[in-house]
Amino acid sequence: MTATTATDLATPFDRSERAIWRGSADAYARTFAHLCAHLAPDLLDAAHAGNGTRVLDVGTGTGTVALLARGRGADALACDADPGMVATAVGTAGRDGAPLTGVVAALPALPFADGSFDAVTAGFVLNHVGRPRAAAAELARVALPGRRVAVTIWASPPAAGQTLVGRALAAAGIERPTTFPSLDGADDFPRTADGLAALLRDAGLVDVVVEERRWVHRVDADTWWAGPASGVATVGKVLTGAPSEARAAARAHFDRLADELRGDDGLLALPHVALLGHGRRPPA
Repeated sequence: MTATTATDLATPFDRSERAIWRGSADAYARTFAHLCAHLAPDLLDAAHAGNGTRVLDVGTGTGTVALLARGRGADALACDADPGMVATAVGTAGRDGAPLTGVVAALPALPFADGSFDAVTAGFVLNHVGRPRAAAAELARVALPGRRVAVTIWASPPAAGQTLVGRALAAAGIERPTTFPSLDGADDFPRTADGLAALLRDAGLVDVVVEERRWVHRVDADTWWAGPASGVATVGKVLTGAPSEARAAARAHFDRLADELRGDDGLLALPHVALLGHGRRPPA
């Protein structure tokens, strides 16, 4: 495997994603980051990221996986395409009081030599890149021969908790603008266990395993709404770009739909489903 030499391989989808996430680090940390953190331990287990290993966490967001890796005794490097996310990650001290080391870099062209890391993780990142096949190959490239790469993605079809905000927007008549680019069909892959397994094998990994993960995310309704209301992720940009009357209607529909998922303690119980995939770079 050889490093990609192009300095910017961004597709229109990539550029849109970077614009969508720009300036969202603080709001993401308060809201959706808690959801994505659920699979952080599984991701590190699958990558065999433990004491003494050098770990690269790609698409680190606010640094949850990288911090957990360092708590296990690993030498963790936090990497994200968004400078604000990296700044938030490196500004968050771990249990030992020391900050993370971070770097701003985007798939599918990471600024690392071939075979630089003992373990490579990418939590919910392949959902946000314009060339997921090239991105997976790049994750494999920077892993040492014989070492593991582990990724998580949101599965299709989604669970009821994942569609709650989208259903509220649809009920309010808010649609995704046509100006938001979609992933090119030639670059896409099925968001199923078989689809992710094929993607990882095509990236050059062996001993590939893909497992479904289901869990219920418990959160109060105001916190869950605060993510999109603050413009986090595509659904947030769609919501905040709508007229004020439509936004108010969406919140009313959200409250109505949320009652169907509310527990006895008043918290929302939001079912989610994701895929955890991992494989090993073949020995040299």
